[in-house]
Amino acid sequence: MLATNYRGPYRIRASQKPDPVIEHPGDAIVRVTRACICGSDLHLYHGLVPDTRVGHTFGHEFVGIVEEVGSAVETLKPGDRVLVPFNIFCGSCFFCQRELYSNCHNTNAEATAAGGGIYGYSHTTGGYDGGQAEYVRVPMADVGPYKIPEDIVDDDAVLLTDALPTGYQAAEMGDIKEGDTVVVFGAGPVGIFAARSAWLFGAGRVIVVDHVDYRLDFVRRYAPCEIINFREVNDMAMHIKKMTDWLGADVCIDAVGCEAAGSLAQTITGRWTMLQAGSATALFWAINSVRKGGNVSIVGVYGPTFNAVPIGNALNKGLTMRMNQAAVKRHVPHLIEHIRQGHLNPKEIITHRVPLEEVSDAYHIFSSKYDNCIKTVLIPPRAGSARATASSIIS
Repeated sequence: MLATNYRGPYRIRASQKPDPVIEHPGDAIVRVTRACICGSDLHLYHGLVPDTRVGHTFGHEFVGIVEEVGSAVETLKPGDRVLVPFNIFCGSCFFCQRELYSNCHNTNAEATAAGGGIYGYSHTTGGYDGGQAEYVRVPMADVGPYKIPEDIVDDDAVLLTDALPTGYQAAEMGDIKEGDTVVVFGAGPVGIFAARSAWLFGAGRVIVVDHVDYRLDFVRRYAPCEIINFREVNDMAMHIKKMTDWLGADVCIDAVGCEAAGSLAQTITGRWTMLQAGSATALFWAINSVRKGGNVSIVGVYGPTFNAVPIGNALNKGLTMRMNQAAVKRHVPHLIEHIRQGHLNPKEIITHRVPLEEVSDAYHIFSSKYDNCIKTVLIPPRAGSARATASSIIS
């Protein structure tokens, strides 16, 4: 099959790899019809995630059609169209029973792992090959995949595997009250969805911070919201306070993570070495921009290693901080209803549809923020029979 093949930092290509096979009675083989490049895939691409091994296939956002199931699988059959949450979870452990699917206790053998398994995200998350390929093995297929309703197209469904649930959970974890002012740091896909979702939870004002003009223009239209280009601001916390009667925002959301643009010192110690888990600029701003007694929600990806965070400020301000990877399957049913009712239109953020064969160019465009790229979808060669939108394969 054709699949992405990681060859080292900034080097990824499509090449032939062996087709996946059933390895356990609970497995399924899914023929991929859509796969996204996620902002967190760029952390892998840039060489910032430990134990990202040469030959690994990336991709934790994908949908497809079931080709084969193991002997123990009862809920799926060949021909079913499914979206596959990025979380790999058992459904029965202490955490899964509490719908903390991203914290599954049985799908990541890393001794120090805080999270469960993830498709295509290095061996720190279990070493599972991902879905930027023609086929993918889906373990524990009775509990993970979700059958896509007939009225939901693939381009919407693929964004339900991670980006939309993550943005939605970011807003949920902010415990937004009616009329609250919400500041979202980051205007990538997750930040865009967090801003849009904040309105669903009752926000009275939404502000998005980024430094890429075309992304700020996009989120202003899509959310809609106020925007701040942080390149034009000397002191972010002071700027937010000026905008909020000197109180600060009620809720701040970090939708950036470890590759935040920041000071030279943060860049040197965070991005270009592994001494830290990345640049914590956005998290620093969130803690200092939120009001006393406010809430900080963190969904940006950071590494598990040391990272300097102003925790004393959080303590003294009496902040509530919540963070986690999204428990995707918990959110899918009500997000589908939001799509049906017109509250959310996920596929509108897709700007590029690229054949899987051109994955190297697709990563380069997305990473470099060329061509006003917001979200890239990869189309495998054998995706033709899948039910999709009327959009052209390449746009």
